[in-house]
Amino acid sequence: MKRILDFLFLCVIVVVSSSCNIDEEITTSLPPKIILDSETGVYTVKQGRKIVIAPSYESAEGATYSWIMDGRLLGTSASLSFEREIVGEYYITLTVTTDTGSDSEEIRIDVVELEIPTISIAGSKHQTVALGTTVKLNASLRDTSLETNIRWTLDGEPMATDHRLECSFQTFAEGSFRISVTATNEDGEHSDSVVIEVLKPENMPFVWEFEREAYHTVVGRKLLIEPKSSGYEDDEVRYSWQVDNGAKIEGGASYIFKADAAGNYHISAVATTMRGENEISIAHEFSVTVYDEGVYYRARGTASSDTWSKVFDYTPAPGQFINELKTGGFDGTQTTMEAAIAYAEERLRDENWVSLGGFGGYIVVGFDHSIDNTGNYDLGILGNSFSGSSEPGIVWVMQDENGNGLPDDTWYELAGSETGKATTIQNYTVTYYRPAGAMMPVQWEDNLGNRGEIDYLKQFHRQDYYYPLWIEEDSYTLRGTCLEPRNYDASGNGSYWVNEKYDWGYADNFSPVDRLTDEDNAEGEVNANHFKISNAVDFECEPVELDYIDFVKVQVGVNAKSGWLGELSTEVCGFFDYAMHRE
Repeated sequence: MKRILDFLFLCVIVVVSSSCNIDEEITTSLPPKIILDSETGVYTVKQGRKIVIAPSYESAEGATYSWIMDGRLLGTSASLSFEREIVGEYYITLTVTTDTGSDSEEIRIDVVELEIPTISIAGSKHQTVALGTTVKLNASLRDTSLETNIRWTLDGEPMATDHRLECSFQTFAEGSFRISVTATNEDGEHSDSVVIEVLKPENMPFVWEFEREAYHTVVGRKLLIEPKSSGYEDDEVRYSWQVDNGAKIEGGASYIFKADAAGNYHISAVATTMRGENEISIAHEFSVTVYDEGVYYRARGTASSDTWSKVFDYTPAPGQFINELKTGGFDGTQTTMEAAIAYAEERLRDENWVSLGGFGGYIVVGFDHSIDNTGNYDLGILGNSFSGSSEPGIVWVMQDENGNGLPDDTWYELAGSETGKATTIQNYTVTYYRPAGAMMPVQWEDNLGNRGEIDYLKQFHRQDYYYPLWIEEDSYTLRGTCLEPRNYDASGNGSYWVNEKYDWGYADNFSPVDRLTDEDNAEGEVNANHFKISNAVDFECEPVELDYIDFVKVQVGVNAKSGWLGELSTEVCGFFDYAMHRE
């Protein structure tokens, strides 16, 4: 009973004691707390721009603040003003301290590049046209996330234009005119311009130029001597050609030469036109050395290899894998042709793919012996085609006619299933232009008046340029045979593209004929197409008899792109002498 009374007494004391503080203020203080206005603690600002980080605080009366980055004190205020010119990630620790404790938070400030637009006008930056000509200009704009304004000016005065990236200029007077386009957004602006020189038709320059004056060929084969440029249509110019001291022959701007005997020949050519009342002429002299077939044939020996021995030229068109540092295997040092060739050789030795970019891009290889024309399959070329992914490359072959060991002789195309069709374009040329800025599409125009772009696919690649680093000129032209594209969007919504096969005769093509296998190659492994030297044709698509060849060229044969997959681009992985390979 006493214990119960004692317990009740204690309870009364506790109750009475507790009730004594009911009307008093509790004075115990809490430690400070930082409340960031970013849930992730990450802030973003553009280079050269200022950002203010201003967190909220709890229980921070009389607090001190410190903002520390890399051991250095940036500030002692409740907020921080931060600005940097160098792009990157900056880590900062914020600490708030009072008499009752402290709190710390690490924040990250990402300084990103300004999204200044970059714009470029396709084509030559200085054009000469005849009075009355309509000049059409196309511009390409590097995408940004900001709204961008485009304006065109003629000698500084605004031009009326219906299309944002297109402009037409009707030449109305002689003189020099500067057309500029400027792209502007909140981050800045960028301009590009073209100078248009307008002359009277009779004052236009008369041009008839050739890449060389010395040629060589083989007895009985046709040699085409053609200019690289001509300023007038053939009906406005008279052309005459004379071989040695023979009769003068009236013809066109080009000449087809054929000799029945070996020897040295001399050709004279004259082009004449009228300029007003004045007659103007341009003359050229050419030398042609003609060899007998087989003079420089190189028989294979016991040490001969059945695979290619040397890459002589690697000139791709711009493409998504050109200069690409990861999948493409470049390392950024390929700034000369020698370095580009070394890159291609290293890849081919491992039977790894080498991309040829868009239309016309090519690679040239040689063997340590002449490959015989057996009348059957003589040559194998490795690619990475598979069902639904064919990117056809035209195959060309060359004989070392002059025996100097270099591919400076005549190229002959190996005919394929599309040769001679109305949809196949012979002598098709595309000129590519260096982009005005990094990560921009590459503009092109062809000899049919078409223009387009090799798209920059930033979702897949991050190299600055698709334009080959080792091409010094601001533009370059590739020529070859162009097939009708067979790619199509199988999904109907752009998500699934198919690059359909061609019947036979092309590299990197899932051919049911010249792959010589029924394997479906579902994994996209390296596989070969096979070719016959006996299918060689000349520039008129007429058969040519070649007893052997020494050099091989593969060139991208389509000018097309498949949506988000980008441009169609032939890949090659190796070359081999098929007859020798089978032994």
